[in-house]
Amino acid sequence: MSGTSVLVLAGGPDAEREVSLASAGAITSALQAAGYAARMQTIGTPTLDELRAMEGEVVFPALHGRYGEGGPLQDLLVELGRPFVGSGPRSARLAMDKIATKAIALSMGIPTAPACVLEPKDNVCPLELPVVVKPIHEGSTIGLHVCRTVDQWRAAHNFAAGLGRPCMIEPFIAGREITVGLLGGIALPLIEIVPAEGLYDYEAKYTRNDTRYIANPNLAPGLAERIASDAARLWAALGCRHVARADFLLDASGRHWLLEINTMPGFTDHSLVPMAAAAIPGAPMDMPALCAALVEMARQDAQHNDTSQGATRWPETASARA
Repeated sequence: MSGTSVLVLAGGPDAEREVSLASAGAITSALQAAGYAARMQTIGTPTLDELRAMEGEVVFPALHGRYGEGGPLQDLLVELGRPFVGSGPRSARLAMDKIATKAIALSMGIPTAPACVLEPKDNVCPLELPVVVKPIHEGSTIGLHVCRTVDQWRAAHNFAAGLGRPCMIEPFIAGREITVGLLGGIALPLIEIVPAEGLYDYEAKYTRNDTRYIANPNLAPGLAERIASDAARLWAALGCRHVARADFLLDASGRHWLLEINTMPGFTDHSLVPMAAAAIPGAPMDMPALCAALVEMARQDAQHNDTSQGATRWPETASARA
């Protein structure tokens, strides 16, 4: 609703702090363009009293990473009692935990590669190379290592052993990377990510301009629908709200494999959910419309006393369909 004051939270203590600042800046500008009284506030790990002192009828926590996206901040926002954008604490914790997400996906028949937790005391890789090693509770490919050789495995193991938090190992799957934005539980158009070289890593995501993005990519008949359906089913199983993004790989045989789901995806000028929303056939959403829709979802949930779990489903209109 035009004129509503929105507190856009930015920063946080996680490794993705700089990405958060960029996302929050873009969200604040978009909401202002949509007529909201939006204000960006940079935070670390505020107390509940500090959050209470920040003005804003609705909170838009544009933080990425374990604290800001993975449950701790959401716990505080529930206590705060104001409408807030994004998933509740339980869903945020499940989605941030890549092992838990995989277990839920497998129980639903959603393909995802097998994985195990890295044991710092065991320097023998439990899976056949090549493998991927990455933190269980992290995003933006931070700390990700692709290990094709024993030396690369040893370097990844040493990194993980010194990290101080759990990492996981999974088989490396070569193929096409496909991402699915979800708005109110409805899949947006699929985006294929084509890095200029190597992996779609942090630099390719946020600093380089040579990555190509293909909306509604050419896939085998029925495959886009299956990927979108699996993303929406996982969203529902985790109890996500408002917005998320699920990432998949297509192997050489054309089979899709779930990588992870993010409950507060990026909103920078390189980000995929705004890109997908702008590619909705016949009813594209620009950034002001997208951010306004998220604020209104949060307001609607608050009216139904749902600030912790569950999800308000975005009406399945033509503008919401992939």
